Amino acid sequence: MKGTVCKMCGYVSLEGVPGKCPVCGAPSSAFEEKENALKIAQDKDNPSELEKKHLPVIKVVRECGLIPGGCTDVHVKVGEIQHPMADEHHIEHIDFYIDKVFVSRVKLTPAKLNPAAALHLKDAKGRFTAVSSCNLHGDWISETEL
Repeated sequence: MKGTVCKMCGYVSLEGVPGKCPVCGAPSSAFEEKENALKIAQDKDNPSELEKKHLPVIKVVRECGLIPGGCTDVHVKVGEIQHPMADEHHIEHIDFYIDKVFVSRVKLTPAKLNPAAALHLKDAKGRFTAVSSCNLHGDWISETEL
């Protein structure tokens, strides 16, 4: 899947070249279009083992346990089969978007963290996208409606 990638931090823009990178602040000149920037399942009904370890799995929880009233949790784990978190092979970060607009990045430390993250959303409407970044196998995308 095509995407525009920041050469400084690896952020993938889902909507063309931004004025500046929302993650690292790099100027628009730091972006390059890549034909295969984002990977998806080739056969949604029968994903390969590689896809099962890399595609983000999104779970929307309508009732937040921390913030009462008006908060929806979104949990993302990387892989139907849990992705490894070793120094030599790990998930570097997970980026989150709502309606193709970047909202957050969670950086993951291989020795201390599992390949998962969660957000607490104020307004749970629109298309939610998660992009996981594997240090060996690139960026993988999954989406769901909130």
